[in-house]
Amino acid sequence: MFHLDGDMPSQRVESLCVESPLQIWVKHGAHGEAQPLTITMRTPSELQHQRDEEDADLALGFLYSEGLIHSPSQVLQIDGPLSDGNSVVVTLSEDVPLAPERLSRSFFSTSACGVCGKSTVEGLSATPREPLRPGLPIVQVEAIRTLPSQLRQAQATFAKTGGLHAAALFDETLSLLALREDVGRHNAVDKLIGSLLRQGKLPLHGHLLLVSGRASFELVQKARMAAIPVFVAIGAPSSLALQVARSAAMTLIGFLREERMNVYCGFDRLQTQHRPLYLGDDVDEVKNELQCQTPAIAPVGRRLPTIPAK
Repeated sequence: MFHLDGDMPSQRVESLCVESPLQIWVKHGAHGEAQPLTITMRTPSELQHQRDEEDADLALGFLYSEGLIHSPSQVLQIDGPLSDGNSVVVTLSEDVPLAPERLSRSFFSTSACGVCGKSTVEGLSATPREPLRPGLPIVQVEAIRTLPSQLRQAQATFAKTGGLHAAALFDETLSLLALREDVGRHNAVDKLIGSLLRQGKLPLHGHLLLVSGRASFELVQKARMAAIPVFVAIGAPSSLALQVARSAAMTLIGFLREERMNVYCGFDRLQTQHRPLYLGDDVDEVKNELQCQTPAIAPVGRRLPTIPAK
């Protein structure tokens, strides 16, 4: 490739992150028939054994965050039926309720979207198994500021390509426990949750999730399903993400930098210099309202703009 720096061209070799499709199938019982569930674009690992493990984690994380499974005991096995390495079949135990309408939703995820293919707004949210525990964990604001540098040091593939999202899990002392990378931000979170599900470590009360991009609805919803109480994003949250975080009593932080951050809700979990960040009376509820509200419901039967006839 040619690189331009001002008016000075130069030729160089650049590493690119790989984007490849993964089709996830589900099978009900050992003798059931495999049915397609979703196709997502993900970043496969170079080593086959690592690729198999991460694809399995991605499939498990997706099933868990969609509320289709709740424990590793509900999964009998995961297979790669095709030699191309771009599909997995998850065999579920027969006691897992898998209604046909769940499969008929025709999930399709690109590397940018974790909710594409949902046919209704009501279908966006799955129901978590248990609520978050209020006021836990207590996290020091000064320690949160160190997370971006920890993330950069741990992102091995991003350092080479500059093109991958990351999801990192920290414990209540803000020690890094696990990190996953992928071209899709929702895939990185699914890989992370799936790996912990395989280890029997869900739910994740008392933990913090850091994502390298923005706090979108689907990422906050996945964290909520895994009972992660603190969600931190390098980028901005959306209004719907904030709505989900508030309804779940989650702590939501955005625009994290080494010197600044925005705290949108869940102030009770944060301390600064070992004192509460805010007392209850300190929060101005007027200023704390959503700044990016959905417009009021429009009248039924309105006519939308059309392309003018030529």
